[in-house]
Amino acid sequence: MTETELIKWINLLIKNNNIKAFYNSALWEHTRQEVLSEQHYECQICKDKGVYTPAVTVHHIKFLRQHPELALTKSNLMAVCEECHFNIHHKQIPKEQLNEERW
Repeated sequence: MTETELIKWINLLIKNNNIKAFYNSALWEHTRQEVLSEQHYECQICKDKGVYTPAVTVHHIKFLRQHPELALTKSNLMAVCEECHFNIHHKQIPKEQLNEERW
């Protein structure tokens, strides 16, 4: 599959809300295994904090839906543990204060 064909396929999957098909593909699984191996199966976020946690997931730094052209670009992929991956996708955005603090 050429890069152009890959991007068209991913865009079609996004349009049809079937991105899971990409993550189930042999192409992704091969790239995923390479990234995990190259990054020694260590969560890169935990590692930056001095903690060594096994990585089981490969995360797209620039999200796949916004950047399908980077789907298999290793510089856009990072090995992470389940907890860090959850935190990336579900981080809490602080709410703005409704009134002024007066102390």
